[in-house]
Order: sequence, then structure tokens, then C-alpha cells
Amino acid sequence: MIRSRSIDQAREQRARDWAEIQERTLLPLYQAVHERVGLGGASSLLDLGCRSGLALLLAQARGAQVAGVEPDGPLRERARARRLPVVADSHATRTAHQVVTVLEPLRLGEQVHRTLREAARLTLPGGVVVLAGPGPAAQDDFAAVLEVAHRRSGRGRTPEPLRAAELGESAAAAGLRTVGRGRVACPFGYADLDSALRGLLATGWYDRAIGCSGEALVAKELAEALHPFGRADGTVRLHAEFHYLLAVGS
Repeated sequence: MIRSRSIDQAREQRARDWAEIQERTLLPLYQAVHERVGLGGASSLLDLGCRSGLALLLAQARGAQVAGVEPDGPLRERARARRLPVVADSHATRTAHQVVTVLEPLRLGEQVHRTLREAARLTLPGGVVVLAGPGPAAQDDFAAVLEVAHRRSGRGRTPEPLRAAELGESAAAAGLRTVGRGRVACPFGYADLDSALRGLLATGWYDRAIGCSGEALVAKELAEALHPFGRADGTVRLHAEFHYLLAVGS
């Protein structure tokens, strides 16, 4: 029982850190996608893997009808606390939407094409599925911090974002046809090293590594990996540019 409670407390802390620190780093991506698809009062959007719901709040502010799917309990509860209609599993979602975003498909399972086929099933005729991932300009910074996750995770793929080069391949494997692309700068900026550690650990990219190697070791090595990105004023900044892809059923 003690171990279970400790795990639950860690998940609650991760959800809090995501909502308070990390989610705002993706604000430019959410805004760019919503603008590109023309989200407005006559639109509906479903976000698969919506976390604590910031993208849904932004879509709602544009007048769109929104819904979300989030498998992580503490994150889902934070989204619901924002009065957002978020469920745990896409199979509980019967309504199709004009826009379905899948910005982190690996969080929803290692078989990306299955996740994207589910997204296509939930997209109205004439609607669009949106994928996203860090572009080549961001990969040096991302590689440095994700190396810790890769090194300490044992076998299996970490639930990190798809690389930009994988977006088109993944869409095609799911039977989707690419109809548009875009890119947007999303710098990961933090007030200090502690905030950077908490924010990045909240992404879930390190969960497998923590399970295999322990949180203390993963946090120590991540802090070392972040050292080159520290600034004289104590802030930490990682360059990040996300690419997004718009796809329709072929």
C-alpha cells in the first residue's frame, strides 16, 4: 500500500508540474494549429492525448466545440477541473469531429498507425487529422536531454514526440493522405534548473527510464544534460521548433 500511494503521489506531482510548468511551452504549437485549420464557432475539435487541456481551452475560446481523451488519471482530472469534457479512452467517444489532433501519438501506444486509424475513425468526412513533432532544428537540443531517457529505459521505445521526418510515414501507414504542413518555434524556457527538471520529467518521456533506473539517477543525469543550456541569469532554455502535418482519409 505504501508503494502504491508513493506511485500515486508521483503521478499527481507530474500532473501538477505539467499544468504549472510544461504545458505553456507548447502554446505556440496549439495556436498555430488552430489558426491553420480555421478553428472557430462552427468547428468541433477532439484532442487525443489532451493532457490537462490547455489546447482545448484555447479552442473553446475560439468558439469551437471541444472534447478530449486523456488516459492519465491525474492529468484527466486537471482537465475536468477546467470544466472540459475529457474521457479516459477514445472508444468511449462516439461523436466524430471536424478536427482531430494527435500531437503525441506515442503516449497513446507504441503502435502509432493504430492510434492514427482511431483518429481517422473519429474525424467527420471532410475533416482533418493533425500530427506534430520536433523538427530538425530542435533535434540537437532534444537529443541531449532525451539521451538520458534512451540510455536508462532498457528495451522499448520511449513515449517521446514523433520526429518531423516520421510524421508523413506514420500518416501514410495509417491510410491517411498529407494535405498540408507547417512549423512553429516552441522554445522550452524555464525559470531555473529545478523548473526545467520538473517540467521535462512531467512530459512522460522519462517514465520508462524512471521505472527501470529510478528517479534519483534519471534526475541527476538529466540535470547534467541540461547544464549546457543554462544561462547566466539562472534560466534554462532549449531551442525547439515543432512541425505539424494535416492529413485526411485517403
